[in-house]
Amino acid sequence: MRKALLVDDARFDLHAAPGHHPERPERLTAARAAVAAAEAAGIAFDRVAARPATDEELVRVHDPAFVEALGKLRGRTGFLDPDTFVAPGSIDAARLAAGSLAALVDRLVEPDATVDKGVALLRPPGHHARPAQAMGFCLINSVGVAAAHARSRGLERVAIVDWDVHHGNGTQEMFWREPGVLYLSTHQFPFYPGTGNVDEIGEGPGKGYTVNVPLVAGGGDAVYASAFERVVLPVLEAYAPELVLVSAGFDAAARDPLAQMEVSPEAFGWMARAVAAAGSKRVVLVLEGGYDLVSLERGLESAIAGMVDGTVAREPGRAPDDEGVERAARQAKKAWAAVS
Repeated sequence: MRKALLVDDARFDLHAAPGHHPERPERLTAARAAVAAAEAAGIAFDRVAARPATDEELVRVHDPAFVEALGKLRGRTGFLDPDTFVAPGSIDAARLAAGSLAALVDRLVEPDATVDKGVALLRPPGHHARPAQAMGFCLINSVGVAAAHARSRGLERVAIVDWDVHHGNGTQEMFWREPGVLYLSTHQFPFYPGTGNVDEIGEGPGKGYTVNVPLVAGGGDAVYASAFERVVLPVLEAYAPELVLVSAGFDAAARDPLAQMEVSPEAFGWMARAVAAAGSKRVVLVLEGGYDLVSLERGLESAIAGMVDGTVAREPGRAPDDEGVERAARQAKKAWAAVS
């Protein structure tokens, strides 16, 4: 079916720094252009009505005191740390992003659902937001809220595939002890925020359900192909999730100003196709990072086509394994026999 659900709202644009900031409203202009290109190619989008997250939804993954503190920042302008700002509309935008993604999940899990793919054009991004701390451009962890919401709707296994170039430390922390949510991340390492090494695998009942693939700077399409084929996809297939949420950052692209990876926009189409084929039929692309507008537009357009149609502009090449891929494969094999 050439159809997907779509979350987007003009209120996300109200999250705007007082001066120049990489996380700017123009990012959604680029993302919307990608959706328009997908529509022109014949993919139909069914819009999901945006709504703010409830306190009940937020406190499943965020500390109540943190949620209360965020509420007190409504209407204010300033920086919470050197990277993370709030503008008068930021808190409402962040709550709207998280709630709208939860609403999209609701549509996917309805017994009579006819669409099983989704695209969420959210701002601000979320995967660095920790249970009790905003950081890394992120205020509320929308993917974390949505994964916990899916579990509350009765799903037993939810997977999060995070291909943003930065490790999603907040998401990892939220599900560190939770076997019902598998967290898989590929990311430049060592790099911001400093987490995501191979030995970070979860603990207690969640041990083994966090899988990190730290990649050396400079890796391109072939390195990502190796990471997915050797680690991400075998673990995803073995876990057999009922829903896959993709923390879809496009900052691993070669043009991105905030990282040093060399991924082509076309590679995101291959990654999306691979995730959709290996995991649940229910897959959602959730916008995280990506700060070069051309790369963001082209990468998202490619990812949508790969997820919905299974079409890719170019297959990835092959290269000797990155050191991080080799280390990640050895570590993951201890918990997942499917990893070779």
